[in-house]
Amino acid sequence: MSRIGKKPIPVPKGVTVKIDGNTVSVQGPKGSLVTEVPRGIKVEQQDGHLLAVRENDSQAALHGLTRALVNNAVEGVTKGWERELEIVGIGYRAEMKGKGMVVFTLGYSHPIEYALPSGIEVAIDPKQTRLSIRGIDRQKVGQVAAEMRALRPPDPYKNKGVRYLGERLKKKVGKTGAK
Repeated sequence: MSRIGKKPIPVPKGVTVKIDGNTVSVQGPKGSLVTEVPRGIKVEQQDGHLLAVRENDSQAALHGLTRALVNNAVEGVTKGWERELEIVGIGYRAEMKGKGMVVFTLGYSHPIEYALPSGIEVAIDPKQTRLSIRGIDRQKVGQVAAEMRALRPPDPYKNKGVRYLGERLKKKVGKTGAK
């Protein structure tokens, strides 16, 4: 049996869970999320915990996934999710334009405007080289961070570009250093 799938999900105070067929609605202090549950797996609520139960072993691959998705929803509506990006390079920066637009200057001939999807907030430090992406949906936060990183991925030769905070890069030697 799945080790992750059989772990119970604690439901904190202030969080209400509504199970309706194959959808699990989680509402908390930060907002509400709806998670789809695949056929063959049920989510049950027992004394302050949620349990993911599968009917038979043919759903073994989805058992842990379902439990993880419901757990991410519960954690998202209580604490929220955050991903941090770091911009490295001379003249590279990001700034907010209004409430839902981030403008990047990344060494191209034009600035790049990135429209934020609903439910995502971005905070930029005063130096304009660190971005903090926050939201309640873990998948959406990760997708936005990946799309922003893809605007100028880190260069292995000069180590310039947009990277995740704490991301370790292996710097390559240029053609003059290879002998």
